[in-house]
Amino acid sequence: MIKPAKQGKVRDIYDFGDRLVLVATDRISAYDSILPDDIPSKGRVLTLLSAFWFGKTQDIIKNHLISTEVGDLPVELESMEEHLKGRSMLVKQAQVYPVECVVRGYLSGSAWSEYKKMGSVCGIELAKGLVESDKLFEPIFTPSTKAESGHDENITFDQMQEIVGEKIAARLKEASIKLYKFASEFAEERGIIIADTKFEFGEFEGEPMLIDEIFTPDSSRFWDKAEYCPGCSQKSFDKQFVRDYLDEIGWNHEPPAPRLSEEVIEGTRKRYLEAFRRLTGEELKV
Repeated sequence: MIKPAKQGKVRDIYDFGDRLVLVATDRISAYDSILPDDIPSKGRVLTLLSAFWFGKTQDIIKNHLISTEVGDLPVELESMEEHLKGRSMLVKQAQVYPVECVVRGYLSGSAWSEYKKMGSVCGIELAKGLVESDKLFEPIFTPSTKAESGHDENITFDQMQEIVGEKIAARLKEASIKLYKFASEFAEERGIIIADTKFEFGEFEGEPMLIDEIFTPDSSRFWDKAEYCPGCSQKSFDKQFVRDYLDEIGWNHEPPAPRLSEEVIEGTRKRYLEAFRRLTGEELKV
């Protein structure tokens, strides 16, 4: 069996020169550690939901997706078809920009922590008196470094310009905000608030291209619109459920990561499947 060229926290990557095969496993990570328990169906949700959004947003910016059909994969992976079905993407290989492009429409997570201390997020001054989970007047662009290991670090837009150049930084910011606004409106009509999300881009044939995954429970903070209430943390359809459990049991965020309870595994699985159902209008067969 062919071995992946690279294994990330969640994905296995097979390199075929100008093309890659990205395989979303059922692994889940939290606080920069891979947890010892898988979340059944998670990889299929990430793959098929990303493909759904790539199709919806291709008029905003080009993306790397070629196919999600196992019959289109390189012949070297033929013996793995059953394993790869529903969880693999054949994509164009791009030169990755070393930044994460984060858009926030609501004040949560690290942005809330920074706002409490500084009154700003990534150098952007915000109104006074905001509370946790407040909706922002306008979505803000808050880039971060893209770390191979350890924590990504929030940076200012000026710092991003120094990394990728002024022209590319401006294009990535514009595309990110357009993507977020489009998906936010689409999701709200289906009962989900996208509080924040992150994108990755790469250069392909001299132009920026959207890569990796988009608007999934791993890359976004999904809230239940019907239960949204500013001033506290929100019910989510993402892996915040896992993080909350790990905090409740007192894990210090240092390896080795603890086991998850069956209740948390099943609860997380149901949240991922519910996000998929609401956004796509389809049930994922499991």
